[in-house]
Amino acid sequence: MKPQDYSRRQQDLSGWPVTIETYKLGDEYHCTIASVDPGARFARADGATREEAEARAVEKAIRYLAQTRKFPVG
Repeated sequence: MKPQDYSRRQQDLSGWPVTIETYKLGDEYHCTIASVDPGARFARADGATREEAEARAVEKAIRYLAQTRKFPVG
């Protein structure tokens, strides 16, 4: 099986720049969200449609980012 309907975009979530990747594998869509700077994936979700998979992943990402502390630099 090869991934189909692949998309990748950058967006701000809760003040953090993230990359959202979505693709279809078989009958299911998969979505991963990664931080732009270090590139670490921290939220993943699956769904029957692109919108469902992205909504679930974004919901998880917002919840995780709300728990992340920011330290002032300088």
